[in-house]
Amino acid sequence: MRGSSSYGDRDRDRGRDRGPRFGSSRVAPPPPKKFGNPGDRLRKKKWDMDQLPKFEKNFYSEHPEVHHMSQVINKYCRKKEITVRGSGCPKPVTNFHQAQFPQYVMDVLLQQNFKEPTAIQAQGFPLALSGRDMVGIAQTGSGKTLAYLLPAIVHINHQPYLERGDGPICFVSTFFSYCLVLAPTRELAQQVQQVAYDYGKSSRIKSTCVYGGAPKGPQIRDLERDICNAGKTNLRRCTYLVLDEADRMLDMGFEPQIRKIVDQIRPDRQTLMWSATWPKEVRQLAEDFLHDYVQINIGALELSANHNILQIVDVCMENEKDTKLIQLMEEIMAEKENKTIIFVETKKRCDELTQRMRRDGWPAMCIHGDKSQPERDWVLSEFRSGKAPILIATDVASRGLGMF
Repeated sequence: MRGSSSYGDRDRDRGRDRGPRFGSSRVAPPPPKKFGNPGDRLRKKKWDMDQLPKFEKNFYSEHPEVHHMSQVINKYCRKKEITVRGSGCPKPVTNFHQAQFPQYVMDVLLQQNFKEPTAIQAQGFPLALSGRDMVGIAQTGSGKTLAYLLPAIVHINHQPYLERGDGPICFVSTFFSYCLVLAPTRELAQQVQQVAYDYGKSSRIKSTCVYGGAPKGPQIRDLERDICNAGKTNLRRCTYLVLDEADRMLDMGFEPQIRKIVDQIRPDRQTLMWSATWPKEVRQLAEDFLHDYVQINIGALELSANHNILQIVDVCMENEKDTKLIQLMEEIMAEKENKTIIFVETKKRCDELTQRMRRDGWPAMCIHGDKSQPERDWVLSEFRSGKAPILIATDVASRGLGMF
């Protein structure tokens, strides 16, 4: 696969790659945590709904064009493979203007030269804007981030101003200032935060990305303590909850942390869950966290290959892999503009293969869960610029990294 190649197995080393850590695999482990396990001090809140500020969450009004095109909409859904489960779901929009976003959002969309919404956006925009709980199932790279961030911006701008001590309005599944994001990886959290900045800056919506492995700086917390656990913030004004890449977060073992955080959010919130697959574990989360929800599905429920990408599978013996890799790299790197991502199984394999390739003259760099955040940022910057056109990684780089 020219220009964006992968090699090796998916990262099965998840027991050792669950969540960010400091240092590298060759550094001694850090001392025991002073504050225990993340979320240990958090207790499920008992909500007095009469004491909570009232809020709006239905901001959708069907565009006249959508109202008068029922037959066209049905053909559109069949063409885009959009299926809906649940009652009361609004019709999809076929153009951005039909979602009736504020002009400051439309201006940014025009600057990006987007022609029309993707399938998940077409159905996700009106549903999210209507205030309904929802599940969106679509393959990675289908535009799910905008499908929840643009309605989130509308939601935020319709809420009463925050007062000191209120905490953020939105919780999106690692962390935002107005829209908190718990994402499976630091890189994905950074990408979502960048999108939030691009679309929210015109209405002065501030955002920040909080993760472990980096200096505190603008962050509210570091790796060693949880922001709610340490009393740094609260989620009493959080009314828009998004679980992004839910299947990946569960796969990485984050379910206990997810449940701890959701317990801190008012129960009358709007909840949106987004995932590439729909296994029973994700279905259970949906049943536990969502109320009277609508499910949007784009394509098949089963995880399938992206047919827009040529995929070649070469089954070989373990001792043949390195030779085949070098042969493949010689073919790929013959074209100077190509970049290559090599996925490997474990962090140890990631370090060893990088050292071996660099020793043989290949401009390779690597990232994995044991690398410090500054090092990961630097490696990705070198890769994006083309200075290091070969990136070796565990599956910390497997989802949502459109920045490459």
